[in-house]
Amino acid sequence: MVVVTAVRDYVNRMLQDISGMKVLVLDSQTVSVVSVAYSQSELLQKEVFLVELVDSISKSKESMSHLKAVYFLRPTSENIQFLRRQLTNPRFGEYHLFFSNMLKDTQIHLLADSDEHELVQQVQEFYADFVPIDPYHFTLNIPSNHMYMLPAVVDPPSLQHFCDRVVDGLAAVFLALKRRPVIRYQRTSDTAKRIAQETAKLMYQQESGLFDFRRTEISPLLLIVDRRDDPVTPLLNQWTYQAMVHELIGIEDNKVDLRNIGKVSKDQQEIVLSSEQDAFFKSNMYENFGDIGMNIKRMVDDFQQVAKSNQSIQTIEDMAKFVENYPEYRKMHGNVSKHVTLVTEMSKIVEERKLMLVSETEQELACNGGQGAALEAITNLLYNDSVSDIDRLRVVMLYALRYEKESPVQLMQLFNKLASRSAKYKPGLVQFLLKQAGVDKRTGDLYGNRDFLSIARNMARGLKGVENVYTQHQPLLFQTIESITKGRLRDVDFPYVGNHFQQGRPQDVIIFIVGGTTYEEARSVALFNASNTGVRFILGGSAILNSKRFLKDLEEAQRIAQSSSNVI
Repeated sequence: MVVVTAVRDYVNRMLQDISGMKVLVLDSQTVSVVSVAYSQSELLQKEVFLVELVDSISKSKESMSHLKAVYFLRPTSENIQFLRRQLTNPRFGEYHLFFSNMLKDTQIHLLADSDEHELVQQVQEFYADFVPIDPYHFTLNIPSNHMYMLPAVVDPPSLQHFCDRVVDGLAAVFLALKRRPVIRYQRTSDTAKRIAQETAKLMYQQESGLFDFRRTEISPLLLIVDRRDDPVTPLLNQWTYQAMVHELIGIEDNKVDLRNIGKVSKDQQEIVLSSEQDAFFKSNMYENFGDIGMNIKRMVDDFQQVAKSNQSIQTIEDMAKFVENYPEYRKMHGNVSKHVTLVTEMSKIVEERKLMLVSETEQELACNGGQGAALEAITNLLYNDSVSDIDRLRVVMLYALRYEKESPVQLMQLFNKLASRSAKYKPGLVQFLLKQAGVDKRTGDLYGNRDFLSIARNMARGLKGVENVYTQHQPLLFQTIESITKGRLRDVDFPYVGNHFQQGRPQDVIIFIVGGTTYEEARSVALFNASNTGVRFILGGSAILNSKRFLKDLEEAQRIAQSSSNVI
């Protein structure tokens, strides 16, 4: 039940049975799906000599009848139109059509009518309608991710479009895994409820035959939750490798763009960070920043040893051996320099933005009490010229989420200080966050201070001593995972859809976060799965957030909410 394997299997099946030279035609979303699961060299091995986008291929007239075209597209009406035009004036010798989700009968008829030259060899549904970032983490890369924050009345068509895309993605995940889940959702979220109900309707009514896998074991659980239940995690600085790269530089479809960064050699302007393709990254992606530095140094030392040992080439046999080992040596060299570049760049950013100082305050706000000390620390950060605007905004937001009820007066003073110190600050953004994700809106016990047991747990954690002040925060998702494992997820907070209930403890659970996941949460899931409790978790979301993206979504939602209230 691992999402990367599921997608790789689909891509394999698409390409391996079609012999000869191929062109692979993708759309703006399936290109992400394929690029994350399959490397360029692997595509070449399958005789794919050209990868094109369906909208740009429409503009070209050049005939390539010696190539077989393999299309892998989302079944949207726009893509069907592109295909119809291309089949009417065909450029390729054969057409093999694969769709990432369910086709409507009308779409199949339209394609059949357009195939006048009878060049279409096959039409199939391969359910890879999600981007498999890591074995237990997938995303849908929805551009209009801010929609989940807006009430349905503001823009009904756009919200429907957002929900449809999530339902499509979830349907594809379960079709790929050949399972039909029992569905639960977060009671306080209208969007989560709507998606849960529409997913259930699709799986149990409209397409019940397709989802009837005749499995005897306990059904998996699909739990749909809302990002606003834990707005703290996407606001925090990160100190473990994968999460930190995304927070400070940005990762898109497992690629890191370094073109805007100082002097970087040409082959390192875009680097791939994939646990499937990079052994060093796989073993270090969840380690904290201090350890990464040491591990890279060890890798550089090993490399120097290899380089040294190869200096004494005495005989032709030695030389042959060296050349034989050369690809591995080259690969290792590329790997070493890639991670050195990343860590060097991140160290610079940490120093420039004084992130160790900022992060200590953030973690205090997220994990420990002490309002007076927190207020003093934030005030100092607001007046520290080395601290950037985004970091000032984040600490004020974290303080507001923590103490919104305790001290409204001090909060107002902080807002005023923030506005006077940060020219770019949009007035009302922190208040908008509280309206969206304040204490009255949340289901979970975000700060572990609601009941006596959690207070005791926090004290015990404090007494044991935290190994690292910068990584003491645990996302709310971790508590949810523990509750599910122990069978303690409350029905009142997370009701079931319809009359499909869980019989016993599920072995497979997919948690989908409407509004997006973070790499910190993906790390929690991976580490939990590694501890082998008998329950396996997969995390999915509408986007992958860092603080910049979370704030951008918040600003966009605030802008739309304001303009719609002006109209009303």
